Amino acid sequence: MPADRSAGATLSGEDVEVRRSSRRRRTVTAYRESGRTVVLIPAAFSPAEEQRWVAQMVAKLQTREERRRRSLGGDDELMARARALSAAHLDGVPQPASVRWVDNQNRRWGSCTPADRTIRLSSRLRSMPEYVVEYVLVHELVHLVEPSHDARFWSLVARYPRAERARGFLEGVDSGAGHGRPPAGDDDLVD
Repeated sequence: MPADRSAGATLSGEDVEVRRSSRRRRTVTAYRESGRTVVLIPAAFSPAEEQRWVAQMVAKLQTREERRRRSLGGDDELMARARALSAAHLDGVPQPASVRWVDNQNRRWGSCTPADRTIRLSSRLRSMPEYVVEYVLVHELVHLVEPSHDARFWSLVARYPRAERARGFLEGVDSGAGHGRPPAGDDDLVD
């Protein structure tokens, strides 16, 4: 039976969608989807229970995201991580001029401009495992040495030990989001 969707609500200025399910008995789940918070609750919950659980789950998501942001740090930490990854996996050859988080990349995980040696990572990566963020950084660092996605490019990216695992993770995220794009190796999800 499909979930019953409550009208969109706002909680602390946040867009929240509540989905009730008759198959759900006790569990409550929350996640982010297309810029809003989705909370899945049992259909039998009273309006008061719904309100309490929505507030609790939104707070839990915010805490988790804040903890993740702190662990990944800001632009300075991202630059330090890029330099460390360059030294560890690429013989220190690629030296970016800047590395920063951006909020305007919704179709790519990262981008690089070799001409001015700038790297930008989508802030969507902040909720992903560290090895995935590091993979995207390595991918962009390699673009400073090899602008195209040719065989040399991929052999350099493969120096990062968790490259295949990270690519699989990103392909899964993309597939789950319904983008239906080709795998990262075939196009430029990470560019």
